[in-house]
Amino acid sequence: MLRAFRDAFRIPELQRRFLFTLLLLAVYRLGSLIPTPGVNPAEVSKAAGSASGLLNLISNISGGNLSQFSVFALGVLPYITASIVIQILTTAVPALEKLQKEGEEGRKKISQYTRYSAIVLGAFQAFFFAVAVLGSNNGAYLLPGWEPNTLFYINVVLTQVAGIALTLWLGERISEVGIGNGISLIIFSGIVTRFPQAIGQIIELFRQGSVSLLALVAFIVIILAVIAGIVFVQQAERRIPVQYARKEVGGKQYGGQQTYLPIKVNQAGVIPVIFASAMLAIPQFIASAVQTSNPGLYRFLETYFIRTTGPGLIVEVLLIVGFTYLYNSIQFDARRVAENLRESGGFVPGVRPGVATMDYLKTISSRLSLWGAFFLAILYVVPQILSSATGITGATAFAFSGTGLLIVVGVALDTLKQVEAQLTVRSYGGFISKGRLRGRI
Repeated sequence: MLRAFRDAFRIPELQRRFLFTLLLLAVYRLGSLIPTPGVNPAEVSKAAGSASGLLNLISNISGGNLSQFSVFALGVLPYITASIVIQILTTAVPALEKLQKEGEEGRKKISQYTRYSAIVLGAFQAFFFAVAVLGSNNGAYLLPGWEPNTLFYINVVLTQVAGIALTLWLGERISEVGIGNGISLIIFSGIVTRFPQAIGQIIELFRQGSVSLLALVAFIVIILAVIAGIVFVQQAERRIPVQYARKEVGGKQYGGQQTYLPIKVNQAGVIPVIFASAMLAIPQFIASAVQTSNPGLYRFLETYFIRTTGPGLIVEVLLIVGFTYLYNSIQFDARRVAENLRESGGFVPGVRPGVATMDYLKTISSRLSLWGAFFLAILYVVPQILSSATGITGATAFAFSGTGLLIVVGVALDTLKQVEAQLTVRSYGGFISKGRLRGRI
């Protein structure tokens, strides 16, 4: 990996792409320090520090933007949610499915619909946070002179919508002019910027004697093992052999080559974990609302739907497994793949084209989904058990949790692939240029 980046920095064009990417990421991090007008960042940070579940996950993924409620408090999260919804609708709405099959122009329209949906969804989310969070406790989270009224809510919604639009614009510019996927790199930067603080807190815990040397060494070793496991599973794929029939056109034979169809073990990425956290956030909100009015319901929800308890952890693992199967079925449409193979003259050796191929691909995808679900469940449970055993908890634990590491390692691998692709293109370009030059000589 380091060799690829070293070779990339030797090419002037790639140097400009790297510098442009770093510049826009710096602009995003600078905006993360600007609080929303009227909000008291210190009070909001205290409340976010004691929060758990989805709010804590959102705050950590956004690099602490939500904990201070900066102008980028929601960041790219509305876009992620909108992308997931559009992907689900693409399989259910014929008009969107038709757009997806139209090639580049259709994908551009779907991307445009996703951006518009993200803005609308972000406005609703901003209004929810303004009313349910900032407007609670008689304005305790507001600066002096501000009141939780209609004018304040409008101010929060407009500020957050502008922040979401600017964040999406930065991500698109990085994708077009810089290196890597802009949206993914923004999330990556939000998590990575918490590493120095997390490391400092771990060192301080060790100095205070709260964490023993053995626990610290075990924590480091297991985290390194988790990173190695993430790299292995993210790169793992099942390659299904595909043979194309020979065709004779004008006396010439075409086709007949053999290739493969790759199916990744972990097709869903970190999405099932986010979905599971979102689902568990609902009973947590209900528990906080009925704590005094219905103690029985409160105790039931606190026992079975809080991840710090054994039953709550089991429920979340089951949700992760279920959402992995659901999202993989959306990501990999066996019927569409089988139809495309049949139309292009391809077939899986030993399997009849059509329905038999579809069933065969469904079986393989289902088995891979099972292993992917187990991987995500283990990745989620092990760091939590490790944090509880070593005493390294809170935001420090999230920086090195399975969710955070999966995002960081996944984005790093994708960016590395793009860098290697850029180097390969330029290597071929140089080879062709030299060949032309020799031909002229």
